[in-house]
Amino acid sequence: MVKLALFVRLKAKSGKADALQKFLESGLELANAETETPVWFALRFDPQTFGIFDAFAGERGREAHLNGRIAAALMAHADELLAEPPSIEKVDLLAVKLPQR
Repeated sequence: MVKLALFVRLKAKSGKADALQKFLESGLELANAETETPVWFALRFDPQTFGIFDAFAGERGREAHLNGRIAAALMAHADELLAEPPSIEKVDLLAVKLPQR
């Protein structure tokens, strides 16, 4: 059961929204490879604002994700794609509904 999450808000640089969208879409493959990241969403709020929401069973999974390949790739492309540093919030989940396996 997932108990913890991350919410990351991303603001694209002018003219870089499409590139940021493609970058986030490509993150799905990396997220699928993370065994301790059972929930991962790439989001678009408006033409320039994007986000990532992911959830974890415990702190070990959340920290592994923060130190993993997606975060490293995002930071490697931050100067090129982002108008400001990502806003990363650690979240405690109060109630969750996911598909039953």
